[in-house]
Amino acid sequence: MRHPNDNSFAERRKTAADARRELLAKFASAPKPSDPAMQERRAAREAIVAAREARRAERDALKAAESERILMEAAALTAAAEAHEKAEAEARQAEINDRISRVVADEAARKAERDRRYAARKARQR
Repeated sequence: MRHPNDNSFAERRKTAADARRELLAKFASAPKPSDPAMQERRAAREAIVAAREARRAERDALKAAESERILMEAAALTAAAEAHEKAEAEARQAEINDRISRVVADEAARKAERDRRYAARKARQR
């Protein structure tokens, strides 16, 4: 069964040749790179690219500044925490030293009292 709009080989070849010719004509009539309109469009695209790069650089600078600020804050917090821990350790050590000195002083007082009683007992025995 044949289709009513079945083209012959010659018609198909002619249609393909016309399509090629139209395509070539379209590309031939396209503006050339040296055309002022094309140069304007290229300049506009380059300006857009430059603006985009400037925004990207600004964004990167802001991110770097924010990162630096966060690092500085973290360093400050770390230094504060270390200072606090050092102060607590010094306070604990001072408390331990105070307790030790009180124990030593109490021991010395007990020894002195024992020596006094011993001397008093020896004095009574003579």
